[in-house]
Parts: sequence; structure tokens; C-alpha cells
Amino acid sequence: MFFLFENTAKVDYKIMIYLSQDKELMGYRLLDACPFLAHFVTTRRGGVSWGPYASFNCSPYTQDASIHVMQNQSQLLYLVQHPVRQLVLPHQVHGCEIQTIGADFLTRPQEEQRTLLEGVDALITREPGVCIGVTTADCVPVLLCDVKRRVVAAVHAGWKGTVKHIVALTMQRLHAQFGTEGPDVLAAIGPSISLSSFEVGDDVVEAFREAGFAVDALARRFPVSHGLSAGTSSSAVVSSSVDVSSPAEDYVSGKYHIDLWEANRRELLEAGVPAAQIETAGICTYQHYDQFFSARRLGIDSGRILSGIMIVE
Repeated sequence: MFFLFENTAKVDYKIMIYLSQDKELMGYRLLDACPFLAHFVTTRRGGVSWGPYASFNCSPYTQDASIHVMQNQSQLLYLVQHPVRQLVLPHQVHGCEIQTIGADFLTRPQEEQRTLLEGVDALITREPGVCIGVTTADCVPVLLCDVKRRVVAAVHAGWKGTVKHIVALTMQRLHAQFGTEGPDVLAAIGPSISLSSFEVGDDVVEAFREAGFAVDALARRFPVSHGLSAGTSSSAVVSSSVDVSSPAEDYVSGKYHIDLWEANRRELLEAGVPAAQIETAGICTYQHYDQFFSARRLGIDSGRILSGIMIVE
């Protein structure tokens, strides 16, 4: 059964493409063109979960009924249309721990695997048929592929992980373990909260500044305007015609907003990934919560988007 909230906002899918007939899965043209690669980003369509998990929640680390998660994962693996030996998802904590999924990990008992996945926010593998992924609901999912060495990574980059440079650290791990160089990497920055919607306190801006980010380029303090008082929450105002790639005056509150997409794109550029090899979905989960899960909209106890990537066998 399929339940979604009504929303008049229309997503302008300039980069992302549908990978399944009924639009349960989306993807990136850049990654889709790679012949040895399978990848996907789940939408809210096509699952069996209810309420704030409706309907295609594939995350086992939520309060969703486990039977629903298992059914949704089974449907996901069917839609991928490639043999999947194992689906590996970390228990994320907004940190910067990275786990490489190799033969040693895969031969361990399930309980040991679960332990190794605790507190991990990025996965790397070169094992064919092993699908790695991260789950998000406003945080930034980043998928990476070293096309020369056939190694992939999935990164969960919330604002805390971004401040801790998790994307840069993943690139460093790829280089240390496999010899990855920036020019050999394809990268996709997935659906997540946009600058227009990501209102933060001054402490968050200061954390970015202290971490070495160019805050002047990433953060804007939106002036109160259009009749909004200083006490009006930006979450109470939703526009149906917002360009999610740029600041929108319909979302102003007098507080800072930060561009997580650009912050992570800059991390990739600094790691040597060419700009032409980075795709940004440009889809705001907060504004399009009817199609993608958003914790700020639906609450923490809600479903998660699953962004996965795999070397095909």
C-alpha cells in the first residue's frame, strides 16, 4: 500500500533519472553511464510501510516494523536488476568513521558484521555484487566511484559529518587503500536539504568556520522580509515555486542558512575530483517531503532515503 502527502511543488529533475518503471528508484546520468556499476536512490514510492515511514523505507535503523523493512529491501533488490550478494548499511552517528567492506568483513558472522557497522558513516568496497549504501532524510548522501580501480564508496554527510570532513577523509582512505586519484573519481551528491531550507544557529556557522570552510561562500543570514516577523519560523512557510538551487526569500527568518551541497562539492574539488565529474541532484528533501523522506518535516522517527552503489558481477 502506498501513502504520500499531497504537495503542489514540482521537482525539476535536471540531472537525476528514473531507474525503475514506477519511479521507486532514481539515479544519476554520470554513474548510469558506467558499465560495471549499479546505483540507486530510493524515493518514497512502492513500499509497504505506513505513517511517517510510508512507504519505501529500507532502513533497519528506524522504528519501522522490521517485517516492512525486510519487504521493502526485498523489493529494492528486485528493482536493482543485478545479482546482489549482500546489502551492507552502517548504523550512522553523524561522525567520520569509515569501514571498508572486503573479504574479511564478508566472511564474519552477522553479529560481528553488525558490530563493525556501528558508528560508521561511510563505506568503501571493491567486492563485486556487494551493495553498500547510506540512509538519509535531509543529510547529504554522496556516492563515489573510482572508475580506474573499480572501487566505490557511499558517504553520509550531515552537517556534523561535513564539518568533520567525512568526504575528504573518504577520498583519503580510498587513496591510501587503493591508490585512488581525484581525476579517476565520479561523484554524485544526492537529494538532501537545500540552502533555502537549512536554517541553523550561529554555533553551526562557527563550527564550519573553525573547520576551515569558506563560510562567506556557504552561509547566508537571510533578512526578515515579506511581512515575516523575527519570531516566524521558516518551517512554517513553504513555496510551491522555489528554485532549490538558490536562496529563496519565502524561507527567510533572519537566521543563517548553510549550503551543504556546495560544502561537499568543494571537498570533492579539493580532493582533485574534476568539476565535470561531480553531479549534484539539486533536489531539496525538506521542500519535496512527499517524494523523499525529510526528518525536519516528518520528525526523526520517520523513513530514510537509501542511496546505494555496487560493482556488478
